[in-house]
Amino acid sequence: MSSKTVDDFLDRVRQSAADGTMVRLNLGASIQPDGIRNVFIRPVRLKDAAMLSFVYRHPTRDVTKNFAQDEAVDLLRDLLGQQFLNAFLSTTTGTAQLTFRKGRPTRMLLGKPEVTKAPDLSHDRAKERPVPGTSGWLRELGVTAADGSVKAGMESKFRQINRFVEVLQPLLVAAQLDPAAPLHLVDMGCGKAYLTFAAYEHLCRTRSGPVTATGVEVRPDLVSQGRSTAGRCGFDRLKFEAGDIASSPLGSASVVVALHACDTATDEALAKGVRAGAALLLVSPCCHREVRPQLSVPEPLAGPLRHGIFRERHAEFATDALRALLLEWAGYETRVFEFISTEHTGKNLMIAAVRRKSPVDTEARARAVAEFARFHGIVRQRLAERLGFDLVPAAPEANGQYAVQNPARNPGTP
Repeated sequence: MSSKTVDDFLDRVRQSAADGTMVRLNLGASIQPDGIRNVFIRPVRLKDAAMLSFVYRHPTRDVTKNFAQDEAVDLLRDLLGQQFLNAFLSTTTGTAQLTFRKGRPTRMLLGKPEVTKAPDLSHDRAKERPVPGTSGWLRELGVTAADGSVKAGMESKFRQINRFVEVLQPLLVAAQLDPAAPLHLVDMGCGKAYLTFAAYEHLCRTRSGPVTATGVEVRPDLVSQGRSTAGRCGFDRLKFEAGDIASSPLGSASVVVALHACDTATDEALAKGVRAGAALLLVSPCCHREVRPQLSVPEPLAGPLRHGIFRERHAEFATDALRALLLEWAGYETRVFEFISTEHTGKNLMIAAVRRKSPVDTEARARAVAEFARFHGIVRQRLAERLGFDLVPAAPEANGQYAVQNPARNPGTP
């Protein structure tokens, strides 16, 4: 893959590796998700030789290989755009995000540095994480001790927090959110707000434009706790509001997050985000009770689906696949992936939706939604209702088009 943008990005990699300012380089958005999912690269020194250490993350294992700097850059040239569509470079002087976009020019966005301290080049150093253990809010919320060490029993939560930030950064770039423009993030059903704090701190640290965030939570005690913690940490543009997802108003928002919102609360959050014109929607669904009783069982599946656990998983698939299809009809590009290992939580599926900049073929996408719903016997689903898509007429009309409840509103047109 060769282009001026890629060459400029590789020049930044080469220069930062040579002058000692490179912190990390992550490759993501693999076009072969069953193969290598990510590559994590960092500078190391081995026997007085400057090297770049590549950690290849497979679904079930990690493989580490070390390369001389020039060899590593040549290897990156073969990987970028061929196997990975996103690359994020962090140096002590700034960040650079490279994104390959189908049918459009490759894009590179520059941002403020995540850290300004030169990296430790020892080979066996502790893993570099995007959320430092010394963050004051981690201590306030009981994740870390005063010295920055992770408390016993909070290791999984700390990994989840860092994984969320790792997922968020490339999605912001994919959404083409200008680092210098204002950004407002809303976390609906934020709970104790671990991820709300993580996102807010990371965005403030890496973006030059003003960042604001709002956490919405139905439990008053957690709202009060969030406000107190934000105040003690000096996060004056991080607010918390009491209310449930369905009834809480949502004005403008750049990013809408809803992690582990139960059953149709996920749909309410997605619908509010679509109506708000959010550039990025990020949900991790929990519970799938609405669709399960409606599911029809095609004859080949009747035997296996007599088992409750298979029927439950089938309902999860049908619900989340329908959500993804509806979001694509509404003008978003969707990605569905594993958020974090099932070792840490069984609710590990994440749906990310990036708003498209150009109109989509809503008729083709409407047909896909209707045919999927008809096959599974789904006649009622909350996100479809909220977006004005009627699942009942699940067959073409006389003119070959699929009807929606409010055809005057075309969600596919930005």
